[in-house]
Amino acid sequence: MSGGLSPSGSVAGSVKLGRPRRRFPLHVLILIALVVGVAIGLGVHFFWTPNVWESLGVQDSAAFLEGKSSETNAEAGFVAHAARVVVRLADAIGKLFLNALRMIAVPIVVTSLVVAIASLGSPGTLGRLGGRTIAVFLFTGVVSTIIGLVVAGVVQPGSFVDEQVREQLVNARAAEVASRVKQAQEAPGVWRQLIDLIPINPFKALAEGQFLQIIIASLALGVGLILIPKASAEPVVRFFAGLTEAVTAIVRLLMWAAPLAVLCLMASAVATLGLGVLGGLVAYCLAVVGGLGIILFVLYPCLTLLLTPRGNKVGWGRFFRALAPAQFLAFSSSSSAATLPVTIACTKRLGVSDRVTSFVCSLGTTINMDGTALYQAIAAGFLAQIYGVDLSMADRITISIMATLVAIGSPGVPGGSITLMALVLQSVSIPVEGIALVLAVDRLLDMSRTVVNVSGDAAAAAVVAGWERELLTEEQARARSEAEGREIDSHLHPHPQPHRSA
Repeated sequence: MSGGLSPSGSVAGSVKLGRPRRRFPLHVLILIALVVGVAIGLGVHFFWTPNVWESLGVQDSAAFLEGKSSETNAEAGFVAHAARVVVRLADAIGKLFLNALRMIAVPIVVTSLVVAIASLGSPGTLGRLGGRTIAVFLFTGVVSTIIGLVVAGVVQPGSFVDEQVREQLVNARAAEVASRVKQAQEAPGVWRQLIDLIPINPFKALAEGQFLQIIIASLALGVGLILIPKASAEPVVRFFAGLTEAVTAIVRLLMWAAPLAVLCLMASAVATLGLGVLGGLVAYCLAVVGGLGIILFVLYPCLTLLLTPRGNKVGWGRFFRALAPAQFLAFSSSSSAATLPVTIACTKRLGVSDRVTSFVCSLGTTINMDGTALYQAIAAGFLAQIYGVDLSMADRITISIMATLVAIGSPGVPGGSITLMALVLQSVSIPVEGIALVLAVDRLLDMSRTVVNVSGDAAAAAVVAGWERELLTEEQARARSEAEGREIDSHLHPHPQPHRSA
């Protein structure tokens, strides 16, 4: 019978159902976009000089790109205006994408944490999960600072910067350093920060994106749902579970635009990076990147390989195949907070259960900053070498402790840790004006350490899931991801139901 059903229940001769497949995996497309963005940015940086603007009738390019009226740019022609449109469009695409991710970050933390905590069933289970998570975070944080101090001591990057380059950088960024130091001095003390953990107004914390306060409030709501009768808690849990699914679906949709956004973000960042001062800071940059590489390619894979269950190991290849989209996005955005929705999605692809992923990654975005901890340690060692400060063993221990604490308190936004670096330097009497030296290359290194920060959250989640017996195999995780993708695609591209003959 034409158009009938086959014995297996599928429609004979009909178009195969399922999600539309990409020619390349998402992480490959993002990598291609990243490389193209870097190439475009370098081309603009080296070849689109002030002389080019002048030839187009633009004397003040900064004012022209910002759209400010200026008599010096009165002769700007069509090509100049077209170039401005391209620059603004690229900037808008990148910022719109990041804004969309930031818009999703707070809802996904609240909804997923509430559901994760409520699903635990008892405060004892929450205590066990939280204790294991904090233990992994502290271990990797301390090891990261030790790696940073060892790398700084072995490479001695401060010996490669001569006096002339040091004075040039310090003088050029004196005002910015003063602003950063002032921010660090005005930061609330430890006791004030401890008191502020409990938000007086949770809705204000939500509006301002205060992640640590949001996490505390979400944990409190989840615990409250555990403590009340199940019949009363179930409708609330279903409500938050539905929101979690909706937010996750939005993240999947946004990831289709990720390659274009990464291209625009990278082109803009590379085009504006000044490379003139890198000569004297190459050793320092290589020391930081090398230390980050040790954490990313040695510490995390060894941690997941050794501490995940036998027969279901998370090895090097499995780890990076799952995490690649989040890592590339973290590099281009320099924001672990903005990358959080993608980090959660990729961690689930790793095979981690929903509740462990939601709990560990949401908490890790605020307090698990291994890349930042290493960066602070190497920067302190680098500046100590430049200024001739002899660090004792007690000083190194102080740096290790302070770098770990600063990493915990560092906001997950671009450049968030630079302001707090003054606290680390002051703790061992290193001149704070040395921050000017690392500011020159902070943007590039910020991009690199954000990759480590988000990868650390996923590695911790995999370890904790293994301990909790909630780690799927790679095949099971892939099947779950494909099933979720097909469900979303079925809503986007509904297939007409075949007519059955009488």
